[in-house]
Amino acid sequence: MPSVFKLVFALVFTTIISALIVICALFDHTGTSFHRLTKVFAHTLLRVCGVKITVAGVDKIPFDRSYVYVSNHASYFDIPAVIAAIPDRLHIVYKKELERIPIFGWGLKYGRTYIGIDRGRGLDAAQSLEDAATRIRNGASVLMFAEGTRSQNGMLQPFKRGPFNLAMKAGAPVVPVAIHGSYGVLPRNSWRIRTGTISLTLGEPITPMQANGRESEIALRDEAHSVIQRNLQQV
Repeated sequence: MPSVFKLVFALVFTTIISALIVICALFDHTGTSFHRLTKVFAHTLLRVCGVKITVAGVDKIPFDRSYVYVSNHASYFDIPAVIAAIPDRLHIVYKKELERIPIFGWGLKYGRTYIGIDRGRGLDAAQSLEDAATRIRNGASVLMFAEGTRSQNGMLQPFKRGPFNLAMKAGAPVVPVAIHGSYGVLPRNSWRIRTGTISLTLGEPITPMQANGRESEIALRDEAHSVIQRNLQQV
């Protein structure tokens, strides 16, 4: 399928799913419809665009508790990849400014399942992280892209402290997720969708130290970064 048709399909299909999420949110306050629709979205989008998914390391994760999944971020296709590949009900943390996008943004906001963070407002961002920590303590698993934004060149960038601060607050293990191949499917600053394979490698959960504070967060961040970097090199 030509890339332009893939792009048109992706935009139209995303809009349709977002509209359905808004409608379902009027009747379903449990988030069940949201997760089902996002699974349909991810699998269908990947299939139509000719993108295959492989995943390794799922056997390392006991899915009987909540986690903070931490991933690198190189492409918009990272999101459908993690939704399709990870057998957990992920609550993805996103930039709150995305809510300004008509229909798509409404789905994020009114679906009440993903977590928006206003990175331009310190107090609001802190409150959003506290809300996320509460969800994790109540059994939800959260996914954050630790670089803060998509990589310009597909290479792994330094990690922010936010995801690891969240893990410390919630007392939840961190699962490092290495995503390889998504940059080749849709690089940053490009709208040409290519066929390809996206490989995900899940590392073993990393339990935060008992002690809180900056040093513990940095140690957790650096360990997760090392695991992801090693798994990216081994693909």
